[in-house]
Amino acid sequence: MCSVLKKLGYYVMLLDFYYISNTKYQSYHLEKEKKIIGRTDKVDFPLLTLEGIDVKIDTGAYTSTIHCSNIKEIEQTLHCHFLDATHPEYNSKKFTFKNYDIIAVKSSNGQIEVRYAIKTKVNLFDKNYPITLTLSTRDDMRFPVLIGRKFLSGKFVVDPQLENQSYNQHVQ
Repeated sequence: MCSVLKKLGYYVMLLDFYYISNTKYQSYHLEKEKKIIGRTDKVDFPLLTLEGIDVKIDTGAYTSTIHCSNIKEIEQTLHCHFLDATHPEYNSKKFTFKNYDIIAVKSSNGQIEVRYAIKTKVNLFDKNYPITLTLSTRDDMRFPVLIGRKFLSGKFVVDPQLENQSYNQHVQ
């Protein structure tokens, strides 16, 4: 009986080792699948017909936001223009959305702002990802788009020493 328990204990120990090893491997494997992105990049928003848009990767922001002007809600339809005439990528196209949300966003200084939010696609590293963007007037900001933690989480690791990782890969 003792030798059977010793063997059984040995197998349990092997199973524990396999479980621990396998768990570490899965954790390492998931980490390896994340893309490294820099502090800034250029992205495309195919559903919005916007290409080569400068973005700032902002790990301090939870939500992602895009510069939008002439935001109006008329009869449960959202109307707006992305960017404005000061941006070289501005196309003056008017967009309408039937599906949108209204959310509260807390700024870095603690103030709460109510914003409209839309769901669209963003192209990074030649792959389209779903993204929720809040609409905000960012005409006084250097970057028309901020990409926040909610979008980055689980997909990207940020290296602040790098820039344009997705764009540079696309150009090559």
